[in-house]
Amino acid sequence: MKSIVCSVRVEAAPPALHDNTADLDRLRQALLAALADDRFLTIPFERMVPVARVFRESGFAGYALLNDQEQGWVLADFLAEKPQVLAGMALDLGTTHLEATLLDLEGGNVLASGNLENSQISFGADILSRIHYATAKRRQQKQPAPDFLDPGLRELQETIIAAINELAGQLAAAAGLEAHAIRALSVSGNTTMAHLFLGIDPYHICREPYIPLFNCAPALEAGQLKLAIHRAAPVWIMPSVGSYFGGDLISGILASGMAQSNKTRMLIDVGTNAEVVIGNREWLIACAGAAGPALEGGVARMGMRAGPGAIEYVSIDLESYDLTCRTIANVPARGICGSGLIDLVAALYLSRVIDIRGKIRDPKKEQDQARAAFMKAHIRERDGMRSFLVVGEKESFEGRAVLLEQIDLDAMIRSKAAMYAVLKTLISQVGLDFSDLEEIVVAGAFGRHINPERAITLGMLPDLPLSVYRAIGNSSLRGAEEVLLDRASRLACEKIVSSITYLELNVNQEFMIRFSGARFIPHTDSSLFPSVPSFNGRE
Repeated sequence: MKSIVCSVRVEAAPPALHDNTADLDRLRQALLAALADDRFLTIPFERMVPVARVFRESGFAGYALLNDQEQGWVLADFLAEKPQVLAGMALDLGTTHLEATLLDLEGGNVLASGNLENSQISFGADILSRIHYATAKRRQQKQPAPDFLDPGLRELQETIIAAINELAGQLAAAAGLEAHAIRALSVSGNTTMAHLFLGIDPYHICREPYIPLFNCAPALEAGQLKLAIHRAAPVWIMPSVGSYFGGDLISGILASGMAQSNKTRMLIDVGTNAEVVIGNREWLIACAGAAGPALEGGVARMGMRAGPGAIEYVSIDLESYDLTCRTIANVPARGICGSGLIDLVAALYLSRVIDIRGKIRDPKKEQDQARAAFMKAHIRERDGMRSFLVVGEKESFEGRAVLLEQIDLDAMIRSKAAMYAVLKTLISQVGLDFSDLEEIVVAGAFGRHINPERAITLGMLPDLPLSVYRAIGNSSLRGAEEVLLDRASRLACEKIVSSITYLELNVNQEFMIRFSGARFIPHTDSSLFPSVPSFNGRE
């Protein structure tokens, strides 16, 4: 009885002349006796007739399906036979991609999983573009729409609902089910995506003082949103804290376990922004900084998201200078993702192909013959700008060489500096040092693929024992799964929201000072990274 939808066996005495209890009252009494708790039970008006009909036709015995909502139990359906599987869909509603799992709500096992590109990209690749599109047409109209749903906002909502329906159909088919057999949906996404999903005006999210229309959504059912799953399926949306602290980060806190721990942990989730949380069961402090784009493939010319053909691992032997690359799915290289970029830049630094500023060195000035030969084979120069050849034309996808240009390196240095400055500023706010942390949890594709040792080499992550770091994959999706399966997790979200203090970095002078100091490899103060070789800027 912990999952968001529960199946309850009901058996009631049939009506008789001496017992004229109405059918739905009879069902209610039998249900309350079976539940043995004092929570309120609601039978919605639209379900009165179909539920009563099946209840009577099945001899006043069968299985009630109950939605566990905040206000109490809500009767969703009544079946003569126990359903073979009670399926729920957990959804990570990302800005660029949707990722979902179909779960057996009673057993907790995964029935199917899948992902899709977020088709809202056609209206804008980023959140700000979509907010503008959602509200621009309204500002051109003299009269608001009768339903207060602006034309642009309606388009965005219909697009994301269609994408979710497509993904739900795929998952259901993979599990041998129909889409309407999905009995629950949990949604984890940033604040703007939650607004667009519900068709709610996001206009003020990006305008000072940056206030969303809602943080906690009311109880909803799939039929209200024209979702293709069961009409009575509860739709549970992870709560937000504000415009830039969404339900996806609440999911990460839940999935990491930090809000249930007595010991202090740090959570790092890198997407478009680097979102960081520090705390324990007593307190949580969080912030976000723009450290993500270079790590997600948004800055490097050959950058790409983690997917088939993305270079995810790079190493350079410091004696033989052999360069080794590995792509996701072991197919010809199409580009390089965040983990590969971190590996590559760290390897270039350790092999002294780049200096402490992240600048590609001049191979003509290199004294070591083996290194000079390696540099001459891989460094290309055009219009006075150097680049590093990672994979040549013959070995790459469609004959397009994978090059790391100096402009890409500069962006990487800025991103890694911002990341470290975010971490250091946040932990300093609570009077702690990195060594005081029990664990650093790294989430998302960044956490799944990253090599912490290489990130330490760059000065992106603090120089701590590798055992301190733990990758948990897509924490937004993991949190969405937890709230489907466990009432305690749903209640925990409320406590997490009330425990968080948000730190605004845009006006934080300490952050800017630390950012400047971190724009070297590993750092201006090399004593912060004792395990990383320091070359003191010498050629």
